[in-house]
Amino acid sequence: MLTKNTIKYINSLRIKKYRDIHKQFIIEGDKLVDEFLHSTWEITDVYATKKWIDTLSPVLRGKTNQLSEIKKDELKKISSLKSPHNVLAIIKKSSFILDYEELSNGLSLVLDDIRDPGNLGTIVRVAAWFGIRNIICSPDTVDVFNPKVIQASMGAMLQVKVFYCDLINFLDEFSRFKLPVYGTFLDGKSVYDLSLSPTGLILMGNEAQGLSEKYHSYITQKLFIPGYQDIKSGIDSLNVSVATAIICSEFRRRRIKNPKGFPNP
Repeated sequence: MLTKNTIKYINSLRIKKYRDIHKQFIIEGDKLVDEFLHSTWEITDVYATKKWIDTLSPVLRGKTNQLSEIKKDELKKISSLKSPHNVLAIIKKSSFILDYEELSNGLSLVLDDIRDPGNLGTIVRVAAWFGIRNIICSPDTVDVFNPKVIQASMGAMLQVKVFYCDLINFLDEFSRFKLPVYGTFLDGKSVYDLSLSPTGLILMGNEAQGLSEKYHSYITQKLFIPGYQDIKSGIDSLNVSVATAIICSEFRRRRIKNPKGFPNP
């Protein structure tokens, strides 16, 4: 049975302030919790129905510090979902070290002021799908441990490291590698017509304002996603997560065509 204090504590983790204080976050759903149980992340508490617990092997039962059987009605009191699944877990945050040498050997995403949790979650999922292992975010980008981000990413954060830092300092430090820095602009050149590099950074900007002007000087190549020639007026841009998926897809397509290095288009 859940106590009032336990319910209050779990619900407090929906708020970034308390996630930061306790260094924990919430995940929900049978599939998502199962994926975390098979990972190296530390699971401090699991609250689940008997039906879900009965499916656990002894090995997986041992992966959590505390396993509590609760009823479906109790799960509704701690879930942020309209239709809760069978399990909710509390996870200890993992901290990663930003390794510039690692970044220089691949392609990474840099996000400027992404505010919508659904967009960030989708971008994390896109990155994982296309083999991008690092995302660097501005401090005002929505928290990756926000429950809505977690749900939208569908477990992809197990494959992608997300960092938050001052982007000016980050870009200054990264510039020593002399690698391409791509950004999406309405006055850029078609991503399908340009030579692309298998290493470097892809900068994506805020949903409403695009990429902040203070980062423009770091861009070495402006990219543009061409629309259909008969596109109707009133549609002047794509959702940032959609645009990120299209850009990453093109980089991935080049890698498939030539694993040793991208050819000219």
